[in-house]
Amino acid sequence: MCGIAGVLGPGGSARPLIAALEHRGPDGVFVEETPGRSLAHARLSIIDLEGGWQPLHGAGSTVIGNGEIYNYVELAEEFDLKDQLATGSDFEPLLHIYAQEGPAAFQRLRGMYAFCLVGGDGRTWLARDPFGIKPLYLLEHEGSVAFASEPRAFLAAGLIGAELSEDRARELLAFNYTLTEETIFQGLRRLAPGEIVEIVDGKVIPRETRPSVPATPPSRRGGEDDLIRRLDAVLQDSVKVHQRSDVPYGLFLSGGIDSATIATLMARLNERPVTAFTCGFDAPGARDERAAAERVARALDLDWRETTFDEADFWRIAPQVAWAMDDPTADYATLPTYKLAEAAKGTLTVVLTGEGGDELFGGYGRYRRALRPAWLGGRPAEPRTDDRAVVERWRAMAKAPRGLTPLQQSQWADIATWLPNDLLLKLDRCLMAHGLEGRTPFLDPQVAAFAFLLPDRMKVRGRFGKWLLRRWLERACPAAEPWARKQGFTVPVAAWIAPRAETIAARIGQARAVRQVLGAEAAGPAFLSDPARRWPMLFLAMWSHIHLEGAAPADALAAVAGPI
Repeated sequence: MCGIAGVLGPGGSARPLIAALEHRGPDGVFVEETPGRSLAHARLSIIDLEGGWQPLHGAGSTVIGNGEIYNYVELAEEFDLKDQLATGSDFEPLLHIYAQEGPAAFQRLRGMYAFCLVGGDGRTWLARDPFGIKPLYLLEHEGSVAFASEPRAFLAAGLIGAELSEDRARELLAFNYTLTEETIFQGLRRLAPGEIVEIVDGKVIPRETRPSVPATPPSRRGGEDDLIRRLDAVLQDSVKVHQRSDVPYGLFLSGGIDSATIATLMARLNERPVTAFTCGFDAPGARDERAAAERVARALDLDWRETTFDEADFWRIAPQVAWAMDDPTADYATLPTYKLAEAAKGTLTVVLTGEGGDELFGGYGRYRRALRPAWLGGRPAEPRTDDRAVVERWRAMAKAPRGLTPLQQSQWADIATWLPNDLLLKLDRCLMAHGLEGRTPFLDPQVAAFAFLLPDRMKVRGRFGKWLLRRWLERACPAAEPWARKQGFTVPVAAWIAPRAETIAARIGQARAVRQVLGAEAAGPAFLSDPARRWPMLFLAMWSHIHLEGAAPADALAAVAGPI
């Protein structure tokens, strides 16, 4: 994992762009400037520590990429590239396959990636992986196209001003994340998950968008035992390739089914105990998953490390998270994720996580509610807000292809909206802030195809979601207690904010973004009237002071909450 940036077209340099992304590449920065383009790469060394520096050149083409192409070994074998490769980099085989197949080569990739490829055929491409695990932002500017891994690069380079999109800010307050390809910064857009564009004469030409899951009805074939065997094989293969690394790897372990599944397979595949980190909450009434995580860790003989998150951590970390999330999500799960990354830094460089398990295997309670008739409390699996314009934009983004079951339609909606723009954004920014690479074995194309096409009854049955995954886990790791009623995941932010609510209410309207969206006079009463809105509003205010007004994180917190 790393940071990439570039300017494609006459004039311009990637140097000021990449200078803002050095936290993504603590091992070094390389800039290559040739007539008509400037490419830059900030490296976090994972595979081929000595030879994997980018840009990479081969077969007449050039590539810089962020992320990992997990099937690079298989691709090199399939195309008999052994004698042609100059490095062990996971991105180099792509150059040689492109020379043979052109952009069709992109469909062969299995991984998480955002890259720029300048082909020997004179064509230039930008691409992002189908789930949007890795970010990529772009801007058409004065006859050129600039791109980078984070919006802050464009601000630092002076290519855009810190101008707020009020529509995106309203989405953030309504959903905790933003919708559409347009970002919260006016004029800047992100490449959509799976999108592939060509750069021609300083213009962005959309070419295709690779779907993350097959848009077909579920399969009806196979009994439960057969499906469990197939699930075991596809999950083990995914975890195996996600472990490809020349640096230490481990996982984040919660008390839930998804991370327990990853832990079970990692324990099976590794001879030495796998290092696992868990975050617990030291707060009255907080839902703490450490006991469940420890039970799994002991059963699997993991090297288990625990860290805690308390009120002092909240006030220390909240402004740092607001800094890290330049493309914002106000999901409070960013807070423990940031703390876990802070704890793991120095021990691990690669971390496997369970993101995607709920979306692919049908785990959310809203899926079960969507399948019930209205007289039994059923309701659509869509976000609830009084802002109808925001809801309509969400519906447009979440619209599924015809022919899917109601359950698949709900899954499709989450995969198109909340997964890339909340969960995966959170993972990328919070880990990259500490020089860690986050990997998501559930979000593998082979796992996704298997899971999405499962019969609905193998996903949701009665009061249980993730039916087949639970059935597999009860055999593979009974200590995970997959049928026990789970507590759910919460961070007690409301309790920590409450003692300072009056102070914050008096100050929050001073933040530019809050003032533009809610009004300076109305912001304080809105903050006090609804405790559920306090964290998103506090986050937006800190974010505004940092990214629109240029404040340091500590100063942003003080501007909103006073001395801590």
